[in-house]
Amino acid sequence: MCRNIRALFNCEPPATDEEIRAAALQYVRKVSGSTHPSAANRPAFDRAVDGVAETTAALLGELVTTATPRDRETEAARAHARAVRRFGG
Repeated sequence: MCRNIRALFNCEPPATDEEIRAAALQYVRKVSGSTHPSAANRPAFDRAVDGVAETTAALLGELVTTATPRDRETEAARAHARAVRRFGG
């Protein structure tokens, strides 16, 4: 998985439309191999991002769990600690 895509399910507060779209954009960039598509490919690229975002939102709306929601601030602190260990302070 692309390391820039974060788990969006079972978080408190729930994922926003902007976060879902950002994850979809990262996915389409990774799959297409293009960060900035050409003008000729832009319509297909944008349709793919829209489709992935729509499907992701539908998936998040249908998933169920009995686990307690993850706190976003706690998860961010853990990610920061991992980055410090990996790259230094």
